[in-house]
Amino acid sequence: MRLKDRIALVTGASRGIGRAVAERFAREGAHVVATARTVGGLEELDDAIKKAGGTATLVPLDLAKPNGIEELGQAIFDRFKRLDVLVANAAVAAPLGPVSQLAPKAWEESVVLNMTAGWRLIRSMEPLLKVSPAGRAVFVTSGVTKMIPAYFGAYTATKAGMEALVYTWCKEIEKTNIKANLLSPGAVRTQMRAGAFPGEDPATVTPPEAIAGVFVDLAEASCQRHGEWVKAQK
Repeated sequence: MRLKDRIALVTGASRGIGRAVAERFAREGAHVVATARTVGGLEELDDAIKKAGGTATLVPLDLAKPNGIEELGQAIFDRFKRLDVLVANAAVAAPLGPVSQLAPKAWEESVVLNMTAGWRLIRSMEPLLKVSPAGRAVFVTSGVTKMIPAYFGAYTATKAGMEALVYTWCKEIEKTNIKANLLSPGAVRTQMRAGAFPGEDPATVTPPEAIAGVFVDLAEASCQRHGEWVKAQK
């Protein structure tokens, strides 16, 4: 019960890494505020958490919705008065292809979900994290920001922008009770990865449950890591 009685918000919690983290957090004693666009996926998550003896609050939400994140922050304050853990996991990968052929709609969606939503989460959740005795934030990033592969232009650019934003925020909160880090999961068996690598055998890729423990490490009140780029898989 390493997260006993902590309030944890997990975005993109209906499947993949987000779902694995939400389930693990609940097993570790956290009350999980789970948000995603897919209502059915959230309900399945809730069933799994309850079956394991945990608790969750479901919030169907499109992070691109105007004022949606701000309303979520207000709702968390009204009910819990604080937030102990933020896991910013939700993201989108635009169709792969040359930068010059990237559709404007795909670019704009990438900017909104991969970068702007991160800023809005920081803006809305920082006051709640400061109320916590030990606020912790984990932003999911990707190794593409280090490799800069061809044909991943929108995803790489927006994840890199998100990283710069988080690094800046980390410097600004150094004297507070908040510890924030970036976490790169590595190759994980998710729907997003399957879309990017359609010929890959899923059985050869790490399941999301296998890396959930790294999120717990960074979410614990005792964690003192701050402003780091953490690899979930060595």
